[in-house]
Amino acid sequence: MVLPRICPYFIPTGFDLHRARVGWKPDPARAVLLVHDMQNYFLAPFGIADQALAARVVRNIGMLRECGIPVVYTAQPGGQTPAERGLQQDFWGDGPPDDPRALAIVDALTPAAGDLRLTKRRDSAFAGTVLADLLGDRDQLIITGVYAHAGVLATAQDAFMRDIQAFVVADAVADFSPAHHREALRRVSDRCGVVGTAAEIAELL
Repeated sequence: MVLPRICPYFIPTGFDLHRARVGWKPDPARAVLLVHDMQNYFLAPFGIADQALAARVVRNIGMLRECGIPVVYTAQPGGQTPAERGLQQDFWGDGPPDDPRALAIVDALTPAAGDLRLTKRRDSAFAGTVLADLLGDRDQLIITGVYAHAGVLATAQDAFMRDIQAFVVADAVADFSPAHHREALRRVSDRCGVVGTAAEIAELL
């Protein structure tokens, strides 16, 4: 299966910190920013580079990077074997090609010196990686990137099961459609984390 072409849509609203079921608040002494799979391969379905949705997400992630907390990037490798893909092969096919440009993080979010980058092969950023070890005594994860209903949601659920507070940034994630996007935010806010806007979270950090 190839990734679907994504039509422009407005980011779902109605998700902010004051509506959260729990009283968690981002704390710069406890938080790590996760930039999830913002590779050219995964952004290509959004179309031209300045497409409004992708541009807004990139801009908001950039704002959060300036908050002074540790930043961790995830990226999938190219040219994976069927054994490396596992059951993902059945649902998503071969995954990213072995092409440096496709595998690169989008230019506007190129990792800075000191940022960490993890190679992952499953939806959750914790699966098969050392993310949990990298967090150390920090117990909050600010999650951004693509796609909201897949890796972002899986990572938030995984964080919850590890007693790590997950904050999904509503306007710093994107998805196949507004329905996918909204459902992912709803599942996080109902079951495993807090959803807020980039502006809200940046102000607290």
